[in-house]
Amino acid sequence: MFDTGNTGFMLVATSLVMLMTPGLAFFYGGLVGRKNVLSIMIQSFVSMGVTTILWYAVGFSLCFSGGEGGIIGNLDMAFLNGVDPTTAFGDGQIPMLVFVAYQMMFAIITPALITGAFSNRVRFEAYLLFLVGWLVLVYFPFVHMIWGGGLLAEWGVLDFAGGIAVHNIAGMAALASVLFVGRRRVEDSVPHSIPLVALGTGLLWFGWYGFNAGSELQVDQFTSLAFINTDIAASFAAISWLLFAWVLEKKPKFVGLLTGAVAGLATITPAAAYVSTGSAALIGLLAGIICYGAVSLKNRLKWDDALDVWGVHGVGGALGIVMLGLLGSTMVNPNGADGLIYGGGAFFVKQLVAIVVSSIYAFVFTYAMLWVINKITPVRTSDVEEATLDTSLHGETAYMHE
Repeated sequence: MFDTGNTGFMLVATSLVMLMTPGLAFFYGGLVGRKNVLSIMIQSFVSMGVTTILWYAVGFSLCFSGGEGGIIGNLDMAFLNGVDPTTAFGDGQIPMLVFVAYQMMFAIITPALITGAFSNRVRFEAYLLFLVGWLVLVYFPFVHMIWGGGLLAEWGVLDFAGGIAVHNIAGMAALASVLFVGRRRVEDSVPHSIPLVALGTGLLWFGWYGFNAGSELQVDQFTSLAFINTDIAASFAAISWLLFAWVLEKKPKFVGLLTGAVAGLATITPAAAYVSTGSAALIGLLAGIICYGAVSLKNRLKWDDALDVWGVHGVGGALGIVMLGLLGSTMVNPNGADGLIYGGGAFFVKQLVAIVVSSIYAFVFTYAMLWVINKITPVRTSDVEEATLDTSLHGETAYMHE
């Protein structure tokens, strides 16, 4: 009944995207201080449990059931009602359950991205409320609008694997969180474990092939294009960040190389199967330089985005959507659209409008949500808690000897 090759490929892609969340935990865990490692890592891992429950209950249905041309779907498929092992997705090549699982992995990692911005400052109870509220009020609507046949999809906006639906809205939510929560009282002067950061980057890079190539939802020529473009953009961004920072900071920094790679991965995501390999190289090159500039701007403005979520994911996701609006080509992929340089001025404008709308929506809803949560339970940790979050909040330590 189903195409076994495509089904097998999508199960592997789903597994790769799942691996990205532990990868993110290692990436963030290495960047914070020794006494706050577990508090940041648990925020990623708990999303795997909470988001799965929410996705099963209402999330998948709100994203992909009903609501054509609208902002949100309906609850017809709540608790996977009507979905059994024989239910087909799309043209019938893969089971619906595989698509449910694949999209669930995106839902798991997206709110976890935000946690890097407010590391060392947010109480666990408040984070759990934030996790649920943000998924329902921000993530689910944008997934529906872009991938579920909603408003933006009907209007003609393209986002292959999550420039808006994952990275931009997470980055803008991170910025809103930073401005609401405020600066850390005691900042981590250096990453406590750069090897952990490298491990996390490797897992993210590896998993990103499932993230981008898997978004074709089958194996064809565009799957391979998304795969190679992912690697090209990440590599060009890693090296451009390394070299640009080397000139300005006088040293070739390993963390800079790693951060640049993630910036390239985030930036190519919306355009992965819609642009040529040459365009992917240009996108990666610009991602390394522009995202580095965004992080530098953040530092000058004294925004305490601890792990540069806005500069890497928010700016990277937005840049990717804009570059798709410039460089997209139906000669490369007839399922895409022609960008501005190929005569697609209207498409370019739609991409710009989508970025502006998504940025404002994600920022405002996130800030308002944190304000409401703060009325229920304090969002910000106390002075005493902030110094040693692992022991004060979780009663555990990452390392035996401090």
